[in-house]
Amino acid sequence: MIAVVVVALGVVAALVLNAFRSNLVFFFSPTQVVNGESPHERTFRIGGLVEKGSLSREADGVTAHFRVTDTVKTIPVTYKGLLPDLFKEGKGVVAEGRLSSSGEFVASQVLAKHDENYMPPEAASALEQAQKAQKTLVPPQGKQ
Repeated sequence: MIAVVVVALGVVAALVLNAFRSNLVFFFSPTQVVNGESPHERTFRIGGLVEKGSLSREADGVTAHFRVTDTVKTIPVTYKGLLPDLFKEGKGVVAEGRLSSSGEFVASQVLAKHDENYMPPEAASALEQAQKAQKTLVPPQGKQ
C-alpha cells in the first residue's frame, strides 16, 4: 500500500513539474536573441526600448511593426492587435511571442510600462547588461 502511494505521488509530482516547465516563459534581451541564445520553437519574452521612429502600422489598423532595442542590438517585432495605451517610442516594453524563420519576433502580447519612472525589471536589467558589455568592447578614445 505504501509503495502504491509513493508511486502515485511520484506520478503526480512528475505531471505537475512537466506542466509547470511547459508554461515557463523566459526573458531574453535583443542582444541574446541576435546571438542565438533564445529558443527557436518556444514562446519567450523580449524586452528593451521601442526604438524611436520605428513604429509603423499596416492599412488594416491592427497590425503594428516596431523595433525593440537594448541599445546594442535591435529586433524587429510584428504585433497584430491593439497596443497598450502607454506604448510609446523610446519607452520600455516587453513582448511575448516567437521568433520567425526570418528573424522577426512575432508577438502575441505586448506589455508597456505603467508610468514615467517604471521599466519592467527584466528590460531594465537587459539594458544595463547590454550597456556594460558595449563599454567593455569599445576602447577609450585615444587608446587602442
